[in-house]
Amino acid sequence: MASSLLPPAGLTTLSYVLITPARNEAAFIEQTIRSVLAQTVRPLKWVIVSDGSTDRTDDIVGRYVSQHDWIALIRMPERKERHFAGKVYAFNAGYERTKELECDIIGNLDADITFEPDYFEFLLGKFAADPQLGVAGTPFREGSFQYDYRFTSTDHVSGACQLFRRECFEAVGGYVPMKVGGIDLVAVVTARMKGWRTRSFTERATEHHRKTQAGEHSTLKRTFQSGYHDYLMGVHPLWQACRSLYHMTKPPFMIAGGALLCGYAWACLTRAKRPVSRDLVDFRQREQLNRLKKLCRLNGPGLRNAPGQP
Repeated sequence: MASSLLPPAGLTTLSYVLITPARNEAAFIEQTIRSVLAQTVRPLKWVIVSDGSTDRTDDIVGRYVSQHDWIALIRMPERKERHFAGKVYAFNAGYERTKELECDIIGNLDADITFEPDYFEFLLGKFAADPQLGVAGTPFREGSFQYDYRFTSTDHVSGACQLFRRECFEAVGGYVPMKVGGIDLVAVVTARMKGWRTRSFTERATEHHRKTQAGEHSTLKRTFQSGYHDYLMGVHPLWQACRSLYHMTKPPFMIAGGALLCGYAWACLTRAKRPVSRDLVDFRQREQLNRLKKLCRLNGPGLRNAPGQP
């Protein structure tokens, strides 16, 4: 049964497509599907790409594909090696299915989040109001955890749901398939390098149902790895020092911030190879230094508003 794709009467909006890479998401994906079905403005096309799933993900998605002709399922071959580049390969397979459609916005949507019925209508309105807005999204909540946007830049858009203006997506060349991760961050930073605005709008949020390292119970190993990854993604040493000091003031006191700084220092000492360009590193570090200068002007000495997340 085909569902109507028309927006509510009197509503003028941009058109959009969604692409969802999904790997063994049987526990969560049906909630995500129901959230999209409930939207006041639905996508022209939603391509769900099963990335070698071995659970019931394909069966669950298949039921909805048979009922809605704007939802499609692509099955990727099963792969034993797990890395973040696989998500990009899956996304690109879905993007190929949508390239011929005339749409304004391209969305990358995770398979384990839920959101309010007007979620995409809200974000499309932001694009319509600002022609220079290239990437948009919202924060995500994970249980009681959510980034404190008093200390976190709203320029970054979480990979849980990233919407790109089509011209911006094409200008940045899409996602870069990096095994170490950071694909969402690189896309957003590159968009700003190209002159686009990027923004997380804190008036809305998604609910993230699969636990991640961003949650409250991160292990020290993960925190160390986060510091190591910060170096790979071009974080400035001064920014990392401030970020680590800030985390030292949070439970477990001193320990988490120390592990974060040690991870960064180890990557630096071992001269870990960065998977991003020198131009991106330079641009990101300039942004971070400018933010530190702004924080110093606004707050004076102290770490009251030190960096939490880039």
